[in-house]
This record gives sequence, structure tokens and C-alpha cells, in this order.
Amino acid sequence: MFWCLPVSFTFLVMQGAKSCSSKLLLCHSFNFSVYTSKMGLFLFGWFFLQRKFHMLPLLCQSHKIQTFFMFSKEPFEDGYANGEEGTPAGDAAAAYTPDSKGVVKFGWIKGVLVRCMLNIWGVMLFIRLSWIVGQAGIGLSVLVIGMATVVTTITGLSTSAIATNGFVRGGGAYYLISRSLGPEFGGAIGLIFAFANAVAVAMYVVGFAETVVELLKENGTLMIDEMNDIRIIGAITVVILLGISIAGMEWEAKAQIVLLVILILAIGNFVIGTFIPLDSKKPKGFFGYNADIFMENFGPDFRQEETFFSVFAIFFPAATGILAGANISGDLADPQSAIPKGTLLAILITTLVYVGIAVSVGSCVVRDATGNVNDTFVNELTNCTTAACKLNYNFSSCHTQPGAECHYGLMNNFQVMSMVSGFAPLISAGIFSATLSSALASLVSAPKIFQALCKDSIYPGFQMFAKGYGKNNEPLRGYILTFLIALGFILIAELNVIAPIISNFFLASYALINFSVFHASLAKSPGWRPAFKYYNMWISLVGAILCCIVMFVINWWAALLTYVIVLGLYIYVTYKKPDVNWGSSTQALTYLNALQHSIRLAGVEDHVKNFRPQCLIMTGAPNARPALLHLVHAFTKNVGLMICGHVHMGPRRQAMKELSTDLAKYQRWLIKNKMKAFYAPVHAEDLRDGGQYLMQAAGLGRMRPNTLVVGFKKNWRQSDMRDVETYINLFHDAFDVQYGVVVIRLKEGLDISHLQGQDLLSSQEKSPCPKDVIVKVDYSKKSETDTSIAFAPSSSERAPTPRKDSKSSSSPLNLADQRLLDASSQFQKKQGKSNIDVWWLFDDGGLTLLIPYLITTKKKWKDCKIRVFIGGKINRIDHDRRAMATLLSKFRIDFSDIMVLGDINTKPKKENIAAFEKMIEPFRLHEDDKEQEVADKMKEDEPWRITDNELELYKTKTYRQIRLNELLKEHSSTANIIVMSLPVARKGAVSSALYMAWLEVLSKDLPPILLVRGNHQSVLTFYS
Repeated sequence: MFWCLPVSFTFLVMQGAKSCSSKLLLCHSFNFSVYTSKMGLFLFGWFFLQRKFHMLPLLCQSHKIQTFFMFSKEPFEDGYANGEEGTPAGDAAAAYTPDSKGVVKFGWIKGVLVRCMLNIWGVMLFIRLSWIVGQAGIGLSVLVIGMATVVTTITGLSTSAIATNGFVRGGGAYYLISRSLGPEFGGAIGLIFAFANAVAVAMYVVGFAETVVELLKENGTLMIDEMNDIRIIGAITVVILLGISIAGMEWEAKAQIVLLVILILAIGNFVIGTFIPLDSKKPKGFFGYNADIFMENFGPDFRQEETFFSVFAIFFPAATGILAGANISGDLADPQSAIPKGTLLAILITTLVYVGIAVSVGSCVVRDATGNVNDTFVNELTNCTTAACKLNYNFSSCHTQPGAECHYGLMNNFQVMSMVSGFAPLISAGIFSATLSSALASLVSAPKIFQALCKDSIYPGFQMFAKGYGKNNEPLRGYILTFLIALGFILIAELNVIAPIISNFFLASYALINFSVFHASLAKSPGWRPAFKYYNMWISLVGAILCCIVMFVINWWAALLTYVIVLGLYIYVTYKKPDVNWGSSTQALTYLNALQHSIRLAGVEDHVKNFRPQCLIMTGAPNARPALLHLVHAFTKNVGLMICGHVHMGPRRQAMKELSTDLAKYQRWLIKNKMKAFYAPVHAEDLRDGGQYLMQAAGLGRMRPNTLVVGFKKNWRQSDMRDVETYINLFHDAFDVQYGVVVIRLKEGLDISHLQGQDLLSSQEKSPCPKDVIVKVDYSKKSETDTSIAFAPSSSERAPTPRKDSKSSSSPLNLADQRLLDASSQFQKKQGKSNIDVWWLFDDGGLTLLIPYLITTKKKWKDCKIRVFIGGKINRIDHDRRAMATLLSKFRIDFSDIMVLGDINTKPKKENIAAFEKMIEPFRLHEDDKEQEVADKMKEDEPWRITDNELELYKTKTYRQIRLNELLKEHSSTANIIVMSLPVARKGAVSSALYMAWLEVLSKDLPPILLVRGNHQSVLTFYS
């Protein structure tokens, strides 16, 4: 009944091989049966024009001709709009250049169908399937085969979907998973899948060697003993297989065809044998097709503590091997077409053969037989109910006599197929073919997968195995490594423990392939457009879950071990963060989740309990002011948003080009330095406009900044006072849009761009200079300023000018620069047991208290204690302290001490007042000493100047800043950082020079200080 399958399939293979070897005239994706002379001339002219004028590149791919026209390179000088080296279409075109001439590529029959069938038809088919039928019965055996087929079919559909979603290169399961789920899962599965294939070589070779040794044992021709004979034969076999593999894929493919023919003949031999029942075989339990035997064997008869799931666990490895074709995807002429057709057809054919043989053997052979020709009935017995009894054979001794020897029948003889077949040696040849073909497929697959893994530099230590040789880029080093691994396990010759682990490794790969399809569909990425439409995301998810269940059914401890190994490799690759971007579904789903949550969050009103400082830091280039970045990161990391603002000025065309390059460059810098922040550059006519753009437009939905952070403008006295006015106006602009303001000052300064070069990034982005050349960088005066306001002049002003100095061998830093460099990294270190001093002088909503609390929650700052300083009256110090302690306890903010300053309004020392007056002298107007008209004109032209009237009006406030500095030096000179309320001047009432003088005198010669002013909206609450 099944004889037509082998014959028809042999014809199919022969026809496929013939068509695959035909030469293609124009493109490998086209088969032209007739070429007219006119069409030939037209195509030749087309090709000549595109080669001559570079106007019409012809791209043959997937039965399509795509034409691309080359446009002007403006405005991108490199000719590519995205700044990359090329486009996917360009890569595709490059793949079909004349350089690939002579490369061996396989069609879907020879490359996928044949390999998958050989891998699925293993030893199980010949020596275990009959035993499974005996244990589970025909009905449950078909169910076992069906369950395994469901898992493999779903995986085949998922594989087809991924394989038809773009180009498939070499690497098989690793390539499919890594390009779908990313390098973390791909790297983990790629390594264990390559290793599993390498050890599978040993398994199949040992299976072959054991069969040979059994034949030698029957004939009494053992060389040494069984164990050592297995090692010797296995070693010789794997060397021969290695030679076939190294000879090239074409030789390996020819060997596979020969092995397939032998395998098909063996299956046909069995099918023919079922129709020829011989009397000599009846004592062994074979009676030919019989309805009574079929009915008796239809139900289960589990023995020796076997169960349905244990039998399923024994059979399922026979169903693996569906990725044998996909594993050599790099050697397929058209993987997108070959993988779906070959894989799914192989599953169909092998399943039909498995079911057919299970039904056939269950209909022909009884479960127990003695093999004794004398066990026949002479007289008819009335109590006989078995099928054998009805056929005049009495095998009841197998059940009634405990010591009876029953070596035949489905339950007792693993060589039932040999006994049933028409020519038994051909079944042995089939076993040899099944084992050797599977071993050869695994020996080819493992190096190919490992080579693809190494090319992607997921594991830098294995980089040497990425090298390929010859026209087919053969991984010879990978072949040698696979050979050594296989040889090692062959010499052990005990694979009963490692076998379930390998099956679980394969199943883990299947699970992730199914999950990849589900994940990609769930992410709804526009790039997920498989040409293969017969898949469903939920069925793929069910397939992934089934694979995980089957892993535990086969062996629970091996399943756990597989999970641990995959998880360990996943964590390693995640930690290493390989520099690859494959557009994985993980990225797409991350984006989708972020988008959905952002939209959901946008509909939620802000609540004081959920307030968090979300900072817009005016850093300019982020690497120019690392101390500013690290200090803000201390209270925003994993808590709030941090955006690094950078205002580009100058000619728009040049600034926009810098904008696009800086965006990718500095975001990479932030990620490399583990800063959880975003980089936001803008172009504006001036700094204030840029700051306003950022404050109004930065962020998304509820994830928008609410606090402006700037560095103190240390060199304000030497700067153009118009820049100083712009700097102060940013504060007023921030308050206008309901922002809080934080000004950070380090006495050493913040800007280190003149030490490391603002445009000179890390070594990974710039090639290193020769060792014998010293590069010094000259900066303009504006670049040396210590303001953290983001500003970028035009490229002629901004770019540093390197000059080579061959005379000096080093360029030592001066003392001030060395201190600046040390200060820039002080917040990266663990802070000791010290204090964070909070000077809460105004009720600004609580931001001045919240920031130091958030800082102490971080690991580097956890040993620091908060001390709170407040102003008060001398006669109410105890009362004020108790009141503040009660307030802080209600806010649930831990503190080590509260100090009430009763002398805060005391007049400062005369020498400090004199120093202040000396500092502001260059900025005073002295209108009393000038004529009224001259004074008015001067004030109009220079509004930042300090008038005598203004100085007198704000004398009390001036003295307060000087006095506060004296108290800060007295009480907080040893603090790690100081957080203090920022004094705010009324807009238009206080000149810029006077306000900057207040900030200068308040914060000079102190530890790092944060001057904080909230927007008077409450950020702390008593209530839960």
C-alpha cells in the first residue's frame, strides 16, 4: 500500500537534481525556456547602458527587476540620505556580482528536502518504531507521531515565515532567531545549537558503530571488545565524514543523494516484505496483514513502567531535524523559496512514512512470539482469544511462564523491520544510511552555524572561527573544531546522559523560532512582511509553549539545565552589549510598548505623590561637562527623565548637518557611559531662543522636563555681558513655563572640553593618532568658558584646530587643569560617610528637600546623611527645630540633624563687604558722577550696569548673600555637597551684573553646591 511513495519520490529527486543543475542565463532567480533574438538584444542594450552610465542598476531578486535612478548627492556629500554605507538594495545587488561565479548553490530539493528527510528518518525508524507500536498500540502510536508532527509543523510554518521576511544568509536557526529576537537570544541559541549539532555527530556515529559491532559480534569477528570496537569504528567513520565535508558542499550533497536512495530502497524493501509472509517467520510473530492482529495491537499495552509520555519522549527525537535545510541557508540559491517548500514537504512525507510503517507493522506482527516452530496448536483450544491463537500459534507461555524466553514480537525484538523485510541486509544498509546521513548533515550544520555566529562578533573570543576558505567560504576551522568535539564524545562512547540534553537544545531552538514569529507579529513592525502567509501568531505561541512542555516530558532535569545555559548566555550577551543593530522584533516591541504607555500616561493627571524631577540639562556636548551630568544623574537615574540640551547656532545649513551627526554621536556616548539620558540638539538664532525651544518642545506627553539645570557661569566677569543677560533670562524663561531651576557650581569649574576636545570622542568613534605625534588642540575663547549653557558656534569657530608637535613627547597639565579633571570625575566614585547639607531658606514647593533625599537613595551616596539648615530667631531656636523635625517626619525624609541659624540676618564682615564692592566696581554706572543725559544713554546701551540707586535699594539682600557665604563656610565646608535655595531677582528690577554678583558671592570657595528653586508647586505630601 505504501510502495508508491519511495518510487515516486525517487523520480522527484532525479527530476529536481536535473533541473537544479541546469545553467541559468541571466539571473539565478529566472528560468527562461525560450530567448528570442530581439529580447536578447534588448536585455544586452539595457545591461550595457546601466554599466556604461551607472544610471540603471539591474537587480534580480525574487523574480523581480528593480530599477534605481541615481540623483544628485546634495545635500548629503556621501550620496546616501541616511549617512550609512549603503542600502539593503545595494547590499542585495552586491550579493549577485560576478565575484560569486562558481559558487555552489543548491535548490530546494537537494538543499532542503533531501537533508530534512535524511535527518528526520533516523535509526528510530528501523529499530524503535515497532517497539513503540507494541507499547502504545497503533492508535496511540499514530497520536504520538501526530503530536510530534504538530510541534514540527508549527515550527516549520514559523521558520517559513521568518525565512520569507527578507534575505536569509548563512547561519540557519541562529540567523533566523538573532535577526528576529536580537543578539541576546540569537547568541545564546546559536552557541548551544552549534554545540548540539557537533555532539549529534558523535551520537549518530556511535549508533552506526554499535550496529556494525553487533554484526561483528554475530559473526564472532570482534577486534578487541565491544566498547573499544565502537571507539575504533566511530573514529574511522568520523574521519571519513570529515573528509567528505572538507571536500566541499557539492561532494557532501552527492553523498546525501546516495544515502537517500539507499534509505528509500530500505523502506521499499520493508513495504514489499509485509506482503510476503513466510512460514519461517510466523514463529517470530509475523503473519502478514490481518484484521485480528490490527484490532489486538490497536490499543496500548504498556509494560516495564512505560507510559504514554515516556514513549513519546523516546520517539520525539526522531521528529527533529527539520532545520537541516535551514542550517545551510547560506548555500541555498533562493532560501526564501527553498526553506518553506523543502521543510514543509519533508515533514509531510516523513510523517506519512512514519504513520504508514506504524500501521503496517502493527497489522502484521503480534506483540509477543517465542520463535519456536513447535509452538503450534494440535487441537483447537476453547480459551484462546489472542490473534496468534486464531492463526494456530500458541505464544501464551510469554505471559503465563515468568521464565519463558520470548525474544520476538513487537515488544521484544528491535529488529522487527529486518525480520519482516524482503531482504534483511538492505535494512542494515538503511540503518547505516540513516545514521551516516544524519551525522553528515550535523557535521556540515555545526560549523556553518558557528561561523555565522563568529562573524557577528557576539563572542569575541571565537573570532578566529569566522574565517572561510575557498569559493564557498567553507569554515574549515569550524570543521576541525566540530570534528574534535565529536571525536571526544565518540571516545567516551556513553551518550545516554548527553542525549536528552541535545534533544532539549534542539527543542529550545524550535521554541524560540516559534516565539520569534509571535513576537514579531505582536510588535506590529512595518518591516514584518513575510511572503509566506500561512502562519498565525497565536499558533506560533502555542508551538513555543508545546516545545517547552515537550522538553520537560523528555527529561525534566535536562530541560532545567537547558534553561539555565540559555539564561546564562543571554545575560552574558546582554552585559557585553554587542555593537549590532538588526532591527529585531525586540526593538519593535519595546517601541510599541513605550508608545502605548506614553499615550496611556498622557491621559493621567499629574499628582504630587508621583512628582519626580525631570531635568533638562543645558550641557552642550555631554562629554564636555561630565561632573554636571553625573551629579544630575545621581537623582534622576531610574527615577526621572534627563535630557541633555545643546543649542547649535550659526549658518543653518552647516548647523543642521552638525545636528544630525551629533545626535547619533552623543547618544552613543551617553549609552557607552551608562548615562540614562537623552541628547536633544536644536538649531536657533541665539542661545535664548534655543533654550526656549527646548523648554517648550523637549519630551513627550507626560515625560517632559519640569526642571532646568545649568552650570554656574564662572567666567561671567570676563564674558560679554550680553551673554550674561541671556544666561539670566533663561532662569526667567524657565519660571514662565512653570519649570524649577537648579544652578550647579564646582569651585574648580565644569567645562573640560579644552582638556579632552569637545569634538574628539572616545577611541571607538575616532581612529587613534600615531604614537609619535602629539596632538594639541586650540580653542576659541568662547569654548573655554565654564558656562554649561549649550551653545555651538558656527563650524569655523567651533572646530578645534589640531597642530602636530613633534618636539614634545608629552603635554603635562597645569595644576588648575589637573584639579578640574579630578573634580570632573568626583561624582563617579562612591561617596564616603559625610553630609549633604540642605539650606532650606524659602518654601519653593519642596524641591530643595526632594533632590537631596533622592541622591541618598543611590548606592554611591547611601552612606551620606542629610543635615538641614533653616533661618530663625534667636529666641525661638528650639521651637523652630521641633517644628522642622515634625515637618520632615511627616514628609518621611530621614535627617541626621537640624540647625536653626538665628544670626542669619547679622551684618557681614567689613572685609567681605569690601571684596564684594571691589568685584562689582567695573559694572557700576556711577550715575551720580555723570550728567543725567549721559547716564541715561549709558544705561540704555548697557542695561546690565548697576546703578547707585539699585545698589542702595537692594543693600539688605546683598548683605544677606555675603552673610550666607560666611555661614556656609563656617558650617558646611566639609560637606560632600550643599543644596541651597536659589535667590531669585525680580525680572527687570535687578540688573544682570548685580544678580550674578549675588550668585558669585553666595557660592564661592565652597564644596559642590546646588542652588535650587522650585516653581512653588508642591512636590512633597503628608498623605499616602
